[in-house]
Amino acid sequence: MASLKGKTLFITGASRGIGQAIALRAAADGANIVIAAKSARRHPKLPGTIFTAAAEIEAAGGRALPLQVDIREEQQVTAAVAQAVSMFGGIDILVNNASAIYLAPTLQTPMKRYDLMQQVNARGTFLCSQACLPHLLEAENPHILTLAPPLNLNARWFKGHCAYTLAKYGMSMCVLGMAEEFRQAGVAVNALWPRTVIHTAALAMLGGLVNPENCRKPEIVADAAHAILTRNSRSCTGNFFIDEDVLREQGLGNLDRYAVKPGAELAIDLFLEQPAEN
Repeated sequence: MASLKGKTLFITGASRGIGQAIALRAAADGANIVIAAKSARRHPKLPGTIFTAAAEIEAAGGRALPLQVDIREEQQVTAAVAQAVSMFGGIDILVNNASAIYLAPTLQTPMKRYDLMQQVNARGTFLCSQACLPHLLEAENPHILTLAPPLNLNARWFKGHCAYTLAKYGMSMCVLGMAEEFRQAGVAVNALWPRTVIHTAALAMLGGLVNPENCRKPEIVADAAHAILTRNSRSCTGNFFIDEDVLREQGLGNLDRYAVKPGAELAIDLFLEQPAEN
């Protein structure tokens, strides 16, 4: 089985949720994880900090570097990349996981929220990619993996939350453009998106829009990410992967292990069409 042993992953938003799950999966191989996230102190509503995540990563078999980073701040990002390279000797993989969400119609979206989503999602992805790329270009099998949806221009994905869609698709367009820009250099740039809603602490912040029983666990995204990040970077770029499709390609037919409640109907995630009935 392919392994990430000895690889250095720079993961934004790795203090909890999907980012932490990807970190723990890589740590099980013996990878080095740079936890680039804002939470240095416990949040009143959300679990986990960069330090609790670091402890779990090291317990899982990896090496951790917890860094308090706001990816809206260029100096913080460049300093974190420099610290990562100083400690681990380089960067092999960037995971653009950090994201801000606010699902509201146009008239109910304060510009403060609009700006936050643009700064974290689209700009943050571009900035972290730009900062890591000089080191990725020196790596043996470099990957950028961004948690972003396939570009779907059906108006239904804009009408209810136009600001969020613009910001999230900004991440997707970074994948589209950078994959082609760095194809000849051998840097893989791909997107990964879950087929179903994932049960994380952030789900509670959405005001009960989705029942946790209708979700999957973050581990399905982590296992799919691992499968992508262990592929040859020169032959795997420019893809908009869906988590369950990746795992089925790996030969995993039964995905019940990832369900919060096996057998319950699963809620399809945003930006994806409901699969057709057989």
